[in-house]
Amino acid sequence: YSSGNHAQAVALAGRLLGVDATIVMPENAPQVKLDATRGYGAEVVEYDPAETVREELGRRLAEERGLTLVPPYDHPDVVAGQGTVGDELFRQVEDLDALLVCCGGGGLLSGCALAARHHAPDCTVIGVEPDAGDDATRSFHSGELQTVEDPDTVADGARTPYLGDVTFPLVLEHADDMVTVSDAALVRAMHRLWERMKIVVEPTGALGAAALLDGAVPGRNRRIGVVVSGGNVDLERATDLFAEYGGASARSQ
Repeated sequence: YSSGNHAQAVALAGRLLGVDATIVMPENAPQVKLDATRGYGAEVVEYDPAETVREELGRRLAEERGLTLVPPYDHPDVVAGQGTVGDELFRQVEDLDALLVCCGGGGLLSGCALAARHHAPDCTVIGVEPDAGDDATRSFHSGELQTVEDPDTVADGARTPYLGDVTFPLVLEHADDMVTVSDAALVRAMHRLWERMKIVVEPTGALGAAALLDGAVPGRNRRIGVVVSGGNVDLERATDLFAEYGGASARSQ
């Protein structure tokens, strides 16, 4: 199960290995993600996120069909795989003062935080969520697992309801802080990455950049790494977002 990025990875891996893949995806996932997942040869089972718990649906399908469940974040192997992003970053650059990582279910954040502890123990690792999907931020600051139900945010990859059994303790132990950003700040950052840096990034992938550009994390006189993850966005949807949140204001930053 996945909102789209993990879905495509599993679908492509299945095609390369000659293994059939069945992916549970929300019916409101971006069409580009649904199309790409099917394009890699996977069967897509859509569900209504307001009515169905995807983890339960995934487990039921796995049991009924005799499938191996590959979760999008809550598994040690998945955390390790996603953590190679941080490993590669620290191998290519000098020590960072801080690392900003987008957070949905916490797999990427957990993996990158572990990589930071290995390569740069003094680096401050900060997870970033959308305001509406702030379950991980509340969980981090309270020390108790918090949930959110189908959050209304443009960051579709961060609509996860809660951190996992594997990722929650890793985030608590290895991340240094969690912050949130508004959808408006998120789209402004996305627009700037598109226009100024020529990086086609989806809203969720721009969370870290939004925290830096919007001032949620101070950046002056600091060496900061930003993980930009995910470029699966419908062009028409991106155009609508830029128009809705104001392309002119994005250019002014």
